[in-house]
Amino acid sequence: MIVILDFGSQFTRLIARRFRELNAFSMILPSNAPLEEILKLEPKAIVLSGGPNSVYDTDAPKPSAGVLELAMPILGICYGMNFLAQHLGGKVEAATVREYGKSVLSSYAGTLFKGIEGEFVAWMSHGDGVKSIPSHCSITCSTTDTAIAGFENLELQRFGIQFHPEVVHTPKGALVLENFLEIAGVTRDWTAEHIVDELIADIRNKVGSDKVMLAVSGGVDSSTLALLLQKAIGTQLTAVFVDHGLLRLNERSEVETALANADLRVVDASKPFLSALEGVSDPESKRKIVGREFIRVFEREARALESQGYRWLAQGTLYPDVIESAGGIGAANIKSHHNVGGLPDDLKFELLEPFRLLFKDEVREIAKVLGLPDAIRLRHPFPGPGLSIRILGDITPEKIDILQRVDAIFISGLKEWNLYDAVWQALAVLTPVRSVGVMGDGRTYSYLVALRAVTSIDGMTADWARLPHDFLEFVSNKIVNAVPEVNRVVYDITSKPPATIEWE
Repeated sequence: MIVILDFGSQFTRLIARRFRELNAFSMILPSNAPLEEILKLEPKAIVLSGGPNSVYDTDAPKPSAGVLELAMPILGICYGMNFLAQHLGGKVEAATVREYGKSVLSSYAGTLFKGIEGEFVAWMSHGDGVKSIPSHCSITCSTTDTAIAGFENLELQRFGIQFHPEVVHTPKGALVLENFLEIAGVTRDWTAEHIVDELIADIRNKVGSDKVMLAVSGGVDSSTLALLLQKAIGTQLTAVFVDHGLLRLNERSEVETALANADLRVVDASKPFLSALEGVSDPESKRKIVGREFIRVFEREARALESQGYRWLAQGTLYPDVIESAGGIGAANIKSHHNVGGLPDDLKFELLEPFRLLFKDEVREIAKVLGLPDAIRLRHPFPGPGLSIRILGDITPEKIDILQRVDAIFISGLKEWNLYDAVWQALAVLTPVRSVGVMGDGRTYSYLVALRAVTSIDGMTADWARLPHDFLEFVSNKIVNAVPEVNRVVYDITSKPPATIEWE
């Protein structure tokens, strides 16, 4: 296995994900994980992640004593490269020219680049650089602005790269990581079937004979978790679907139909949710309110079934939810997700989150192994807070109704034009902006809605989908004709970063 030490990069989990894609098991530990804890895992190699700090800062994070002296391959990425270079006697300082985004290596060679040919596009995100390499090391790659973009010491098996091989914007990055696995001699047997076996064993070990209540949304994550938990603990599981009044059009009936064979309790909690959200415009407050109200619903359901003694609340939480809620070491709080940063302090359940370290595509592969129908398995992600974070400003029943109709037209249009499976996620946003329009020779003053569709692999980064202009014209005309409260439609062409996929 590979141990990845997390120095606070937003991309740390992507490193683990890329290794898993290469069928190599990997685990992430804090940057200062004790040497004894690392050795217990018997890793074949260690990776030092990127991070927001400078290695020459007095409070810069660093590995525990003895870690960098281990007799095994160590790869440093970005901050990790700088730290490794400094540790070995090199010099690191603020770069004269910072590099953010796409770059092309002007030269590359060395063990990590074995078998790689042609142009090498690399994704950079650094303001510091190695100014002089340690003794007995050789430079392995450069860019026009960064003379030392990589180095290696074959005797010590130490490797550093300034770019991020883990992001999709470094197309040949997987080949670099594959070469590192070959150097480390890692067994590559990490598959969806293996993950399912491991998760079932972990769940049974953790839960024992306790009862588990599962929060079901009808999406791929919670539906897959329902199948996994049924396989792991059987009748100890009760699934609860909460209609919080912020669902898409007809979604409740679709969920009930899709999970007709499951032990499913449906709770209509729209009144308390909408009452709690009344007059609230701040997106962070919305998320926290939704998280709190969800827990209150499950607590009420647990009391109703008190004789059965529910100890655990299961959620389909994924890693992107965690890292954007500041789940990583030193990571910035992008936004609190309702099921992570939005949970109340007085939570009366213990959380069971088997997918917390997994990405959406890994869950979809697990769903395939468990036999989840493709209609749910390949469904676009939908946020737990629902339409509350797609209505900018305060929330009213009227606005929910408007957005439900707009969203239904957009999504059904994508399916009609065979575009639905070509995008990672598509959504409509109701803005507080009103504009003047003309309909039937009369003046209108109605809402502006924004449509957004993105392509992605893991949700950590995303690009706006290049939907055909004819389709955008079709769906825009249909919206303004079918939803009289809307007279203007715009299309969001912003990538992530700098934006997030959702607007709030």
